[in-house]
Amino acid sequence: MKKGKGKVIRNSIILVLFIVGISFLFVPLFKNLKFGLDLQGGFEILYKAESIDGSKMNNEKIVATYKTLSKRIDSLGVSEPEIIVEGNDKIRVKLAGVKNPEEARTQLSTVATLSFRDTDDNLLMTSEVLQAGKAKIGQDSVGNPAVALSIKDKDKFYEVTKEISERGEGKNYIVIWLDYNALTDSYSKEAGYCGTNASNCLSAATVSQGFASDVIIQGNFTLEEVSNLVDLINSGSLPSKLTELSSQTVGASFGDQTLHTTLIAGIIAIAAIMILLMVIYHFAGFISSISMMLYTFLVFGVFWVVGGVLTLPGIAALVLGIGMAVDSNVITFARIREELLKGKSLPTAFREGSKESWSAIFDSNVTTIIVAIIMFILGESSIKGFATMLIITVLVTMFTMVFLTRFLLRVFVNTGYFDDKVGLFLAVKKEDIPNVHKNEKAKPNRFANVNFLGFRKWAVLISCVILLVGGIFFGTKGFNLGIDYKSGTSITIVSSQDMGVKEIKSDLKELGYKASSVTKSNDEVSIRIDESFSGDQVKEVNKYFEDKYEAKVNIGVVSNLVQKELVKNAILSVLVALLGIILYVSIRFKFSYAIGGVVALMHDVLMMFALFAIFRFEISSMFIAAVLAIIGYSINDTIVSFDRIRENLRKADRSKLNYKEFYEICNRSVQETFTRTIYTTITTLLPVVILLILGSSGILNFNLAMLFGLIAGTYSSIFIAASVFMLLEKKNLGKEKEKKVYKDDLEEKKIKGINC
Repeated sequence: MKKGKGKVIRNSIILVLFIVGISFLFVPLFKNLKFGLDLQGGFEILYKAESIDGSKMNNEKIVATYKTLSKRIDSLGVSEPEIIVEGNDKIRVKLAGVKNPEEARTQLSTVATLSFRDTDDNLLMTSEVLQAGKAKIGQDSVGNPAVALSIKDKDKFYEVTKEISERGEGKNYIVIWLDYNALTDSYSKEAGYCGTNASNCLSAATVSQGFASDVIIQGNFTLEEVSNLVDLINSGSLPSKLTELSSQTVGASFGDQTLHTTLIAGIIAIAAIMILLMVIYHFAGFISSISMMLYTFLVFGVFWVVGGVLTLPGIAALVLGIGMAVDSNVITFARIREELLKGKSLPTAFREGSKESWSAIFDSNVTTIIVAIIMFILGESSIKGFATMLIITVLVTMFTMVFLTRFLLRVFVNTGYFDDKVGLFLAVKKEDIPNVHKNEKAKPNRFANVNFLGFRKWAVLISCVILLVGGIFFGTKGFNLGIDYKSGTSITIVSSQDMGVKEIKSDLKELGYKASSVTKSNDEVSIRIDESFSGDQVKEVNKYFEDKYEAKVNIGVVSNLVQKELVKNAILSVLVALLGIILYVSIRFKFSYAIGGVVALMHDVLMMFALFAIFRFEISSMFIAAVLAIIGYSINDTIVSFDRIRENLRKADRSKLNYKEFYEICNRSVQETFTRTIYTTITTLLPVVILLILGSSGILNFNLAMLFGLIAGTYSSIFIAASVFMLLEKKNLGKEKEKKVYKDDLEEKKIKGINC
């Protein structure tokens, strides 16, 4: 025993030292992450690209426009820009940390212009001499990559090239420029780096004779350099116009404050969960806490390796993922505890409990990944960031919170030190463990006398009342839609100076705008204007409030076109997520389980919408992210209950099972998983509540939606999912008289479900 104690002390010291070492790596890792503009300030804009000549945009044109934007962004000095092509004609640009958003907006939206000049920067020709968009990859006389130009005005081209060819050595160059600026661009200054991203000069070609036909630009080009040059020339010869659809401008100080408050909330949430785990599960909770710290480190590490950009929704997904990760341990610990309460030794209970918990853990995490993938495919920018982090958290969960935790627990179980100290190991009282040698029976589950399914009618009634009230509010007032789904402009102002609602409305009137809503919370004012601002309007309003109140200003703009697309994608995302879960649960379980699960999920979704309608909270893209997250999370609870029902039904003879026995099995399964459901809900609610209290206002509605969804999800997993499954399976269980006998028996015994 002393030897076992020594091993426990040694292993514990190694673990603590390991975690201390990991802790020192957190800071440099976090500093090396790329932060989105909502966390460091910056500028985001969504453009619709259209050909100036009215022709249809195709992949070639959108790629050319993409490369033109890339070149322009390089000149702005932004270190980590994001340029994302969305669909066939839209491009989203994110410039986190940009110092001058208005300069960036002006430079990005300018139509690309191609010009041919001499070495003294005199204009020789415009893009009109070229066949628009016909530049392509060619080869020179020895087969090296070259740019092939298709000439439209051959007379003009011959005249210019002949004149240039007759100039002396060093002057017989035609310099090709994209977006030439007479104030800043000069070949004499940029000759040394012409053709690089640092210059608007694309190429300087030597001319030895006049050309009256198609020509090639040759040099020591790689194929990649030629391809890039072709796209840039095409973007200038067939320019596209960029129409601004939506934008967001976040001040650097605004982003810093958001990052600071969210990180503090996240750290407190993690600490609270660790303490709770150790209180509930003692030493096993300590091991789980260590795994959770490693889990957090690995999530950031994987995110850094894949080059992800950390945003506010991403941090929310990480903190939510911590609660979901703990679920894997809670399921395992609950199973081990059940085996101990059957009188089995700790090594046997650990082995069998770990084995029995695997299917529920696997299925619940796979369903979450399905939802996250759907979010990534169908969601817009911020939703994709949330989905990416959610996918990473689930994958890391499977490694750290399942395999690593089990490995560490096995190391300590094998020391033998805890064989007679199961209370210290997993908070199991010795008096609750039966002595199998004396034929003692295991004590019943603490909720063995609670008829959970007997409450199903009351549960349905409560849900119907809430949904009815929500429906009345929706019918009379509609939803409080954010600018994502209504279009318009949102302005958030944070200042330590006194800003009253009346003063802000007066300011807006002075600026010539009428707000549809102005709300104030502490030192923050939120404004909604139905009009979609232009770039100049954003600049004007931003400067006004910054100067008057020394404020941090965040302005978001969404057009009607974007609003319609977001609404369509939101509906499609929810429907596809539900369909994906139906298919997976049908394959892994049975179709009746899938229907029970989806009915419970629909209940959760409708409850979230109803409560947001009643309390007039804003419905935005982040609300839809919360809905999808709850779909993925709530099915976890349901699957754990279904897994236990399936396991208990396998032990029964289905051919002889009557309704009474079937009901008792379903109810017992809910009883056996109830403690786990409550613990998991608490560990997931903890970070959500802490983020609500301490976190940024940018994710306030997301956290409110998660709060409502988690409560509704727990409620539906206990009272609704199993009830629907039972209803669907009744027809397979015997005769109607047997059902009636059990119904009469219930009446006779007056089972009320509150006799604990």
